[in-house]
Amino acid sequence: MSLENEIAAMLAQARGAARKLALASTEQKNAALAALAAMIRGSKSVILGANRIDLERARGSRLARAFIERLALTDDRIEAIARGVTEVAALPDPVGATIDTWERPNGLRIEKRRVPIGLIAVIYESRPNVTVDAAALCLKAGNAVVLRGGKEALASNACLAGLVASGLNEAGLPAAAATFIDNSDREVVQILKRHPDLIDLIIPRGGNALKAALEGSSVPLLPHFDGICHTYVDAAADLKMAEEICINAKCSRPSVCNAMEALLVHRAAAEKFLPALAARMKKAGVEIRGDERVRALIRDAKPATPGDWDAEYLDLILAIKVVDSLDEAIAFIERHGSHLADAIVTRDASAAARFQHEVDSATVYVNASTRFTDGYEFGFGAETGISTNRLHARGPMGLAELTTYKYVIHGSGQVRG
Repeated sequence: MSLENEIAAMLAQARGAARKLALASTEQKNAALAALAAMIRGSKSVILGANRIDLERARGSRLARAFIERLALTDDRIEAIARGVTEVAALPDPVGATIDTWERPNGLRIEKRRVPIGLIAVIYESRPNVTVDAAALCLKAGNAVVLRGGKEALASNACLAGLVASGLNEAGLPAAAATFIDNSDREVVQILKRHPDLIDLIIPRGGNALKAALEGSSVPLLPHFDGICHTYVDAAADLKMAEEICINAKCSRPSVCNAMEALLVHRAAAEKFLPALAARMKKAGVEIRGDERVRALIRDAKPATPGDWDAEYLDLILAIKVVDSLDEAIAFIERHGSHLADAIVTRDASAAARFQHEVDSATVYVNASTRFTDGYEFGFGAETGISTNRLHARGPMGLAELTTYKYVIHGSGQVRG
């Protein structure tokens, strides 16, 4: 059987399972999720063993430090995955919920009701937790899911996907509702994007290579690609607060998409703020790249090139620029940001309000770290991705974002004149 036919057959099975899952009760879906969380907790040693295979392969291939950090699982990270599944199960079931209802003058009562999207394909790279996060959310929202992870995490993903299938089986739901493609051939992505007859939506999570691979997709995309996040320290900032926010945004986990990549500092705050921040950043191992005004204050900062303002480092590297005004900061973010997450630190309520209103990003923060842009932190239990798209969802994608709607109309014999 050709690869095209093999993948198409898997998609057809998943499509059939999607119909069954759409009609499943909340109790059945929650039972599958409860079983999955228990299996994850009971299989930590097996999961870590599979992850070691991936890590050894990644180190042997001399993959970047940031990539390996995203790939690695620990006891704590596995517990966080299981906890996310439990939290998804505890959330209200969106399927069948009434979004709105109204009555027309002719007596027709119109109801707008949430329904599953159908079959969702999630294509992702090096983070094994996505296997479970995406499956748990899609399943609770009544969607079947096709999971296609990167080759670097093949053993980890296969192990976790097997647990998802077992959880479905235990609850009497079709295992094909969470179909894992264990073939790392790049042609798989090309096949997936050619099947709008079977797949309703593709959610891609990755970089430029995945973006290029999905060009011309016949299946609608809801992408999670770039994460070039900014923090702007205003003239009216509490500088100690700004320091803590910047350290967290850059250093707590630099390899993820909601980490700060560029820092903008108002010239009125730069002289006092930047030397103290630089000392802490250097202690944390951060390489600083800056413009001329930054380098006048941080002597060993490297000169920033034009490319630094558009870079997603995913590493302990930070680009810093001094700006003359809030207007300049907002314009810079609009030009160089990816519209995922941007923050202002200020005590000026009018500056905060302008930043919130004018910065066109999926998540906009006042006096908080961009690292909170995450489905778990937003109370969604997990996320299938962080969308920078405009249709149909933006920001961390939880249960509601994995549904669409239909109109149900109640009449009493009305006919149109």
